[in-house]
Amino acid sequence: MVPEKVQRLIDAHGLKVHEFEPGSTPTVELAARRLGVEPARIAKSLLFKTQAGTYALVVCPGDKRIPSGVLKRAIGSKVSMTDAEETERVTGFRPGGVCPFGLEGVEILLDRDLGPLGTVYPAAGNDATGVGVTLELLARITGGRVVAFAE
Repeated sequence: MVPEKVQRLIDAHGLKVHEFEPGSTPTVELAARRLGVEPARIAKSLLFKTQAGTYALVVCPGDKRIPSGVLKRAIGSKVSMTDAEETERVTGFRPGGVCPFGLEGVEILLDRDLGPLGTVYPAAGNDATGVGVTLELLARITGGRVVAFAE
């Protein structure tokens, strides 16, 4: 079931949620298979904590790794990835279902490399969903900053 705050944003922007059986899309590979797309088009959301104690959610292509030095330059601080408990506490979503929509107190960084992929699929708040969206619309919905995570 898509969380209410996420569903409101999805409805407000005329988007379509793809829902599957519980627990079926917790990884990039499984989500790509279920949605019938290449792994790059799964928009994975990763939460990081800065040295100052603030949080940044990075949304990037599912097949991409972002080196820590590149991430440090983009955020302006040394960061560490949050664990499952902290991720859920800060975002309200469990890993495998973290949605970039409707977050408060979290900086959203959107990888520029999502743009050329056309429609990408972030989770819609649980590990059995995906919602198709473009980078432009994702930036508008989330208020996220588009970043070039190139080395």
